[in-house]
Amino acid sequence: MTGREFTCGLDAAIALMGGKWKGLVLFALQDGPLRFGELRRAVSGISERVLIQQVREMEVSGLLHREVYQQVPPKVEYSLTDFGRSLNDAMAPLGQWGEDHIDRIAGLPWDRVR
Repeated sequence: MTGREFTCGLDAAIALMGGKWKGLVLFALQDGPLRFGELRRAVSGISERVLIQQVREMEVSGLLHREVYQQVPPKVEYSLTDFGRSLNDAMAPLGQWGEDHIDRIAGLPWDRVR
């Protein structure tokens, strides 16, 4: 299936992000390429299986580039594409808003918010 209709730009952006992990992967890669193990350590709490799934989806959507180096042992690095950097830049103000209000957000009754 290709193509999808969105009600607005925010709908499209949220659909592309698809949950909490992709934003954290984007953030982890903002300073440059990382190998898989480095990326896993940078994204605290993510399982290896979920990280593999997320980076594959992000590669398909054009947010990440996967570079495979033909050497022994094999080396793979992940980096942001221009498209991924532009999404990271767009998310920066939201991240700052979260930092500004982190204490209030942390104190919410999360058993009733979700």
